[in-house]
Amino acid sequence: MTAASTDRPILAITLGDPVGIGPEITARTLAGKEATEQARPLAVGDAAVLRRAIGVCGLDVEVNAISSVSQARFTPGVIDVLDLGIAPADLPWGKVDGTAGRSAVAAIETATKAALAGEVDAVVTSPINKEAIWAAGSKHLGHTEMLGELTGSERFNTMFWVRGLKIFFATRHLSLREALDRITKPNIEHSIREAYTALEVFGTSEPKLAVAALNPHGGENGKFGDEEIVAIAPAVEAAREAGLDVVGPIPADSVFHQGLEGRFDGVLSLYHDQGHIASKTVDFHGTVSVTVGLPILRTSVDHGTAFDIAGTGQADAGTMRAAFRAAVELAPFAGKLRDVYPPTAS
Repeated sequence: MTAASTDRPILAITLGDPVGIGPEITARTLAGKEATEQARPLAVGDAAVLRRAIGVCGLDVEVNAISSVSQARFTPGVIDVLDLGIAPADLPWGKVDGTAGRSAVAAIETATKAALAGEVDAVVTSPINKEAIWAAGSKHLGHTEMLGELTGSERFNTMFWVRGLKIFFATRHLSLREALDRITKPNIEHSIREAYTALEVFGTSEPKLAVAALNPHGGENGKFGDEEIVAIAPAVEAAREAGLDVVGPIPADSVFHQGLEGRFDGVLSLYHDQGHIASKTVDFHGTVSVTVGLPILRTSVDHGTAFDIAGTGQADAGTMRAAFRAAVELAPFAGKLRDVYPPTAS
């Protein structure tokens, strides 16, 4: 039984890189009364870093540094923080730093362990800097890969949620050349099934999924490329024969618009930028990233550390607020995740 089943969900919000904008957008989000009205929020990071961010943002809020979830007060005007005691308050803003990276990694590990233990209902993550976590000794490309290892999961992927539309990705952190090589019938068929399962897990009954085309105009019957003919359309047909309500390939210059109009519950993007550009253009600050395939619920902002404005108090907390609201909305489904996506390793 999760905490959400008896009360407002408990959300663990990581501060991200201590010298990026993560602490600021977390502070702004958790300082508002809406946060404690919607959930029981708990920051995870360094109390000293959080206090500095509060000062930068000019917020009137108290910090309650704790060592366990059970010590949280969940009171308006107070931000509870699981204090890691790693990063000091005087690290230079906007500079890659190994200590900052170590703090960011520790926050992810602490929040994930709490979620696996059932102490929190969801994890909401602030942005990290890849160079900083590498300087701290991490070998991961980012959050998602780290979460996969921490939870013993192998099937994880990313879902973007923007204005009611869920966007999935057949390929993610690959060069465009490598991504094109992955556009095969088996890979697309697998991605369709994973996206369809995620739609069902997160509460969509009888979902309808669209698959984006790769080439201009969907290839124009092979004149602009044959991936639609040899890989994408056959994968869609196989999924339909298996009973899934899937359509495509639909030209990428229209499929996302159609999805936002409500024709589909989800769209499968074929490569990273295809889906990212569509979602972030329509609503940059309202796009939320949800990791699917994990036994825990994790939502995230969809932007980076913004080192250029870190420490200035200018960071817009819109995406963090959206990620927070998404975690609240999806928390009732958190209990299903361990059954649908069981860990493959301890």
